[in-house]
Amino acid sequence: MSTLTEPAQHTEPPVPVATASGYRASRTLPLRVELARQLKRRRTLVMGAILGALPFVLAIAFAIGGEPGGEGGNRINLMDTATASGANFAAVNLFVSAGFLLVVPVALFCGDTVASEASWASLRYLLAAPVPRARLLWSKLVVGLGLSLAAMVLLPVVALVVGTAAYGWGPLEIPTGGALDAGTAAQRLVVIVGYVFVSQLVTAGLAFWLSTKTDAPLGAVGGAVGLTIVGNVLDAVTALGDWRDFLPAHWQFAWADAIQPTPEYSGMIQGTAVSVTYAVVLFALAFRGFAGKDVVS
Repeated sequence: MSTLTEPAQHTEPPVPVATASGYRASRTLPLRVELARQLKRRRTLVMGAILGALPFVLAIAFAIGGEPGGEGGNRINLMDTATASGANFAAVNLFVSAGFLLVVPVALFCGDTVASEASWASLRYLLAAPVPRARLLWSKLVVGLGLSLAAMVLLPVVALVVGTAAYGWGPLEIPTGGALDAGTAAQRLVVIVGYVFVSQLVTAGLAFWLSTKTDAPLGAVGGAVGLTIVGNVLDAVTALGDWRDFLPAHWQFAWADAIQPTPEYSGMIQGTAVSVTYAVVLFALAFRGFAGKDVVS
């Protein structure tokens, strides 16, 4: 009786993927190359010029209009001390800019970065270089956040120089009474700039995520700015009660507690937790969505 035997199955060994000699994915699209590309762009130069010009505009406005304050009744705010010293002038520049003006460079640098490559039809060529998708996003995100931080540092630094030249170097006068010596004031301004940057991470996350979803840079930038404005509007709705604590906009001016003889950091800690949580989720969505995206432009 014959026995049937199954024919032996032969499996072909996997074909190795050919890579160029010396190729390292981690070395593609270096940060210095991406930074140089972004620094040469006109929108970067224009935004830097606008932020650098704002302190001069405010100083001229105070020179023409006289001393700030005096028309708000008995209510005293930070604006009333703008001309007390260079430190006060720098703090006021942050105060008038944190709500909207500083949102724009963050949305621009993080929202324009990937979408602009798609609109120029150069994104697929970058990926064919070959630059791994995660590496491309990482390089663009780090540079975008770095430029955003630079924008937030540029404004108070220029304001401090302009304010010191116009009003002198001295302590930071606290609106409610008292003062911080120049050294302490400088440290507090560093804390304030750091917190303002962290509070804008939500806008950065929105802009970056939208930038991976669209080929229109204006759509990504405008969408991030628009959603940030919506958050500010919702925060003004007092009927929401404690629900406003989950809005990043609710904590955007928590840094004002740092301009006190004894600083209070609880509000900034809560604001940091909210902002970082939203930002991490949005950045993760951007990386995950782009990993499987059909790039045709």
